[in-house]
Amino acid sequence: MNILAKSCTLALAGSFIAAAAAAQAISVETNKTVPVRVTSSAASIVVGNKNIADVAVHDEHLLFITGKTFGTTNIMIFDKTGKQILNSDVVVTANSSNLVTVNKSGASYTFDCAPECRSVASAGDQGEYFDQLVSQQRGLQSLNGGN
Repeated sequence: MNILAKSCTLALAGSFIAAAAAAQAISVETNKTVPVRVTSSAASIVVGNKNIADVAVHDEHLLFITGKTFGTTNIMIFDKTGKQILNSDVVVTANSSNLVTVNKSGASYTFDCAPECRSVASAGDQGEYFDQLVSQQRGLQSLNGGN
């Protein structure tokens, strides 16, 4: 086998390995969770921005990704030898089908109206309104033991 053929074979093999580790973007709505199954045993997980999404580990083959706020981040999963078994973008979207935004004198106020309307913190809402909702949410989390 000549040098050119060997180089092409190595490059092709490398691209197959990289393609196996890369995956399509994982899409999840805010405040929702999606399961992610991996074929190899996961030993280490890295999330680019834990303010956008978080991961809970069920076992070495099943993970749950929860959307925290809309945006895009990434997730990388490695086995115990350090080999990358998954590298994917995580796209967190807002489920806007139940959201109603009221604009009053140039200030936005967002409500989730399913089945009854309740205030929800949404980026772009009036600052004081947003801060009050976030403060209330933190208070509820502390009552529930930080969960």
